[in-house]
Amino acid sequence: MKTEKATFAAGCFWGVEAAFRQIKGVVSTQVGYSGGNMGNPTYEDVCSDETGHAEAVEVIYNPEKVSYEKLLDVFWQNHNPTQLNRQGPDVGTQYRSAVFYHNENQKKAAEKSLKEQQKKYKDKIVTEIKPAAAFHRAEEYHQQYLEKRGLSTCHI
Repeated sequence: MKTEKATFAAGCFWGVEAAFRQIKGVVSTQVGYSGGNMGNPTYEDVCSDETGHAEAVEVIYNPEKVSYEKLLDVFWQNHNPTQLNRQGPDVGTQYRSAVFYHNENQKKAAEKSLKEQQKKYKDKIVTEIKPAAAFHRAEEYHQQYLEKRGLSTCHI
């Protein structure tokens, strides 16, 4: 089976990971930290708002069963991309909206998708579209956090 990788940041990673895990064609997910300037950050490091990392979800998917464009749709549907450095009650740069692309095709798809999504919002979308950087897996207690607690969402 051929797989590809996608990485998204859309606020608190618990709910975002749960949303991607529901998608047919997603092989696995893990939550972690990406886009920062510190090697091997901990949750406490990231929450200090000094590492530059975003809470992110790494998605391994089968492109024969789900397209990257479909994953982008899930990304947009699961947060408000017009909120700078926050999602709901969560505030800080670690909660920013970002697409971390792994190749030129993903970059082009993300840019096209952002333009389409902007038509739906009065406010400017602040989502970053950046090359994927090192992904640091979060502590085990964050992995599949909602699933482990019998919850399906943490949306307020």
